[in-house]
Amino acid sequence: MGKVTGFLEIDRRDRRYAPASDRIRHYKEFVIPLSEEATRDQSARCMNCGIPYCHNGCPVNNQIPDWNDLVYHGNWEEASRNLHSTNNFPEFTGRVCPAPCEASCTLNLTDAPVTIKTIECAIVDRAWSEGWLKPEVAAQKTGKKVAVIGSGPAGLACAQQLARAGHEVHVYEKNSRPGGLLRYGIPDFKMEKQLIDRRVEQMKGEGVTFFCNKNVGTDVKVSDLVAQYDAVALAGGAEKPRDLPIPGRELAGVHFAMDFLPQQNRRVGNEPVGTNEPILASGKHVVVIGGGDTGSDCIGTSVRQGALSVTQLEIMPKPPEKENKLMTWPEWPLKLRTSSSHEEGAERDFAVNTVEFLGEGGSVKTLRCVRVDGKFQPIPGSEFDLKADLVLLAMGFVAPMQEGMIKDLGVKLDARGNVQADTLQYKSSVEKVFTCGDMRRGQSLVVWAIREGRQCAHSIDKQLMGTTSLPR
Repeated sequence: MGKVTGFLEIDRRDRRYAPASDRIRHYKEFVIPLSEEATRDQSARCMNCGIPYCHNGCPVNNQIPDWNDLVYHGNWEEASRNLHSTNNFPEFTGRVCPAPCEASCTLNLTDAPVTIKTIECAIVDRAWSEGWLKPEVAAQKTGKKVAVIGSGPAGLACAQQLARAGHEVHVYEKNSRPGGLLRYGIPDFKMEKQLIDRRVEQMKGEGVTFFCNKNVGTDVKVSDLVAQYDAVALAGGAEKPRDLPIPGRELAGVHFAMDFLPQQNRRVGNEPVGTNEPILASGKHVVVIGGGDTGSDCIGTSVRQGALSVTQLEIMPKPPEKENKLMTWPEWPLKLRTSSSHEEGAERDFAVNTVEFLGEGGSVKTLRCVRVDGKFQPIPGSEFDLKADLVLLAMGFVAPMQEGMIKDLGVKLDARGNVQADTLQYKSSVEKVFTCGDMRRGQSLVVWAIREGRQCAHSIDKQLMGTTSLPR
């Protein structure tokens, strides 16, 4: 514990955003880091609780009080070693994780949790700038070969751990660059892609080979991979979007969020947008259906593209401004969350169901909506119309795409359509085939994907070698 009375003497202070009027003019990150002195002060607020609930709040079980203490005492390099012992990519989670650890912090009982996410990001950014993060090459090679299919956070974490255990690891990615939804789903203003490139170079130095533009199940037969490798890890995403099959769905201008967001990411990354029609919000009235992070990303991107207006609709009732601490803490609370994108100019409406898309000349022009009660039943007389030139469906993802690789492999699926495997061995129903991340658990967080990738690597290494030194 850095400073016994730190939490009593020092107020919570977090990173700030650049003004909205400035940040909407570009796609770069706009979070202003705390100074070194301020970061050390914030780490001094950690009480090193007898039961540190932040450990359980964090899916990768970061040793948060330990590295808070190290930062307070100025031992940043040891703090980085500690942080990386549980999290392969803290620069990702330090930017895009919703920080369930902070919700679990004891100081959250007074709405002033330790700024864990900010300190985590400061540690890893300092480690990169000081040159502490070098490739960790295995001292001995095992002679075993593993294929990892998918290069999102689960695939990257799994591949890095296996390479460090001495295996020859090949990562197959259907897109032209590694990163999965980190690269093509999360906008650059939340996380710049050079952060992924930097980690990929580290992993190449550790012996990982990346095969991009290789869609397993289309360009590469999955049966060939199972035959060629000692183990195969399925680490793709849950990419099948939830649709809204109502009258007018076929109208032009109604798109899935994940048809819209990757196009802009490719523009920023100087990649070809693809053969699909360009989807742009410029000069349009945009309606985003879905109240989660993907919907928020659609808002920020639409504003930057020059939308005339942006409205976000959510079928759930409006959450309370503050949670009931005695009922929810230290669990993740349901409460109203306002993202940086919401602050940039979006109207939000809750308890609204869209019942029809209306159009002119084959293009969407209006949404017909109705307000719903707590059981999602329409309230008579509450119908209203909303102007819309572009509708983005951001209602979540239901399962992995099953056509191609999963169907060809013949793995068992769970009731929700995910590849079936437990969290002890991460084994699928097919011999030599493992699975982790969203492909196994369904749509989830980057930090959960990292956890599952690490644990899957542990299981694969143990299966191949009979024992493992990789952490779970």
